[in-house]
Parts: sequence; structure tokens; C-alpha cells
Amino acid sequence: MNSILSDRILNMEESATLAMAKKARELKSQGIDIIGLSLGEPDFKTPKHIQEAAKAAIDEGKYFSYPPVAGYQDLREAIAKKLREENNISEAKAENIVVSTGAKHSIANTFMCLINEGDEVVIFSPYWVSYAEIIKLAGGVPVLIEGTLENNFKATAEQLEAALTDKTKAIIYSSPCNPTGSVFSQSELEAIAEVVKKRENLVVIADEIYELINFTGKNFSIASLPGMFERTITVNGFSKGYAMTGWRVGYICAPLAIAKAVEKIQGQFTSGGTGIAQRAALAGIAGDQQPSKDMADAYFKRRAIVLELLQEIPGIKTHIPEGAFYFFPDVTAFFGKSAHGHTVKDADDLCLYLLDIANVSLVTGAAFGAPNCVRLSYAASEEELVEAMKRIKKALGELA
Repeated sequence: MNSILSDRILNMEESATLAMAKKARELKSQGIDIIGLSLGEPDFKTPKHIQEAAKAAIDEGKYFSYPPVAGYQDLREAIAKKLREENNISEAKAENIVVSTGAKHSIANTFMCLINEGDEVVIFSPYWVSYAEIIKLAGGVPVLIEGTLENNFKATAEQLEAALTDKTKAIIYSSPCNPTGSVFSQSELEAIAEVVKKRENLVVIADEIYELINFTGKNFSIASLPGMFERTITVNGFSKGYAMTGWRVGYICAPLAIAKAVEKIQGQFTSGGTGIAQRAALAGIAGDQQPSKDMADAYFKRRAIVLELLQEIPGIKTHIPEGAFYFFPDVTAFFGKSAHGHTVKDADDLCLYLLDIANVSLVTGAAFGAPNCVRLSYAASEEELVEAMKRIKKALGELA
């Protein structure tokens, strides 16, 4: 049946994070004790006041029909207010906000509205797995600029400037970053902004979905800089900071012309996001923020636990992530080694080895543009993390 499928879908890579999670679930279903550290999913429940808001919305009976394509007006106003007051994006208004079914949907909408065939998009690498595939789906060409372990995996403004061509349409980065947990500072984003402002019709997609899990202090938004609001699409959502992955609510804040374009394409593809989920999201963004702060504190504690245990494993090289809930260690010391019938040629092989021998699921760094690394999520209980690190240390110690 492959002969009837489009080149578009045949050429698309499967999401590596979802693929590894699927393998882990299959092994679990066979009764194998797998510790899953592959998915970027909070292990916390959605805060109670958000759950209650959804229940109340159901009881009211007013949110069962098609919602507005761009989202309910009060939710858009609350998002804009948050961006003005917390992110210093003073120009943000409800008309600049489009609510979608998750930040991934927001990013896909944005690229489908921006990219013509052959346009280039500079990606700060390591990068979230779906950026490149979405860009290619829209007809664009991903251009990677790579941060190194020594520079906390952050590519620089100088690298950006060197990568720009007449075909460059946009740049995209995440901060805090998935997969590295790195956070761009205000001064680093100011330097990037100066490069962007030199070019006409060059826009920034700033993925801030991990904003509330930032151990450096308050997150800085590039759209708050002078002259950058009209050049920036800020992407955010509720999945990570509010433990609402399954609710599927994300959003963009963009210049009006781009926001209207995104609303237009969403009107053809999906229409508005689920009404009940939007009411829950409103309770999240406008209500008690303490549960989100408590979750971030728990991640901070877990980071310390995993860092100490990683540093005890010979051959592992890691930086200290500044946000999100990932470590992204360099594992090249294990390439070329063998044990238990496995030969580890690369990070892909190492992840399969650890899944088979340690019963711990990680994700290969190749999927994020860094083939010498693996991504380890510490969005798991402290007990699971300690046990997982014990298993990983043992399995890696057996490679020779």
C-alpha cells in the first residue's frame, strides 16, 4: 500500500521520542519493569483547581459547541495580559493570540503560514525533534547552527549571522531548551535580536513552552526587546508548566498579520481547540500559580539527584541544565564497545542497549541534531530516577 502514499509522508521521520515511548509501552505490556525516561511529560497530575474549572464548564453546559477558531476571547485576553505583565511584551493584545491544540500545533500552523518552497529556516541545534520535519513538510529547508557541550549547547549570534542567506525566512529556538535544558540569557537574546533586525522579512519563532521550569530566574522573551514584537512569534502553552499534556492547549502571540494567517489556516484544518480544555487553561493562567511553582521546585530537586548520580558514571560528560527537565549527556565514550550481544556503534545503539539490558528508555541525541548525546528526562519520581541511574551505571559498566 506504500505506493498510494504521498512522498510527503513517506519522507517524514517518525518522532523519535514517541517511537521510544511506544517501544517502552510494548515491553511494559509484556510484564517487563521498564522505567520510562524518554517522554517529555510531567509525572504530576493537573492541578486540582484546573480540573475543577473543567468540571464546572461541563456543568454549565455552555461549551459543547464549536468554539471560536482563535480561542475564546477571555482566554486570549488572559494570555495577552500575562504576556504584558510577566514577559514584558507590552504590545500583546487578544488579537495577537491564537489558541491551538498544543504548542506543536501552533508551530505547525506558523510554518505553514510563513514558508514557501525552498525557504530556509535556521534552527538552533540541539533542537526539539519536530522542528525540522514540520519545516520540511511546509516546503522549507532546515539549516542547523550547533551549540556545543562546552557552551551549554547554545549556538551564538555570530553563528546565526554566518548562516543567513537570501533564502532565510525565519529562525527558531527553544528556551528553556528541549532537549538540553539550556536557557538563553537576556544578553544572548539581545545579540540575536541585533542580527535579526539587520534583515528585512526575517522572523523569530521563540518556543517558550518550558518557561515555568526555569532555574535561572525569570524567563526572558525576545519579543520584549525594542523592535522585536513585529518580528517574533512567541509560542507557549499549558502542557509542561501546568501538567496539562493531554488537554492539548497551546498558543502563539504574533504580529496581527501572522496571527490572522494562523487563524485562517486553523479554520481550514482543525477549527478551534476543545472548549472544555480552554476553560481549564483559563483557570491555569489566571488562577493560583503555586502548584506550578511547586512542580518546578520538585524538578530542581530531581535535577540535583540525577546530576550527582550521572557524575558517578565513568565516561558520561554532561553540563548542568538550567531549565526544563532533561539532561543531555555526551556518550561517545561508549561507542565501539560491546556487551550482552550488543555492539554500540552510536547513540541509537546505546539507547536500544539500555532499553534491553537496563530496562530504561532514553532517546537518541541524533533525533535532536546531536548524534553524540542521549536525552534523559527526569520527569519521574525520585525513586524511579535513583533506580534508573543504578541500572544505567551497571549496564554501561559492563560495556567493554
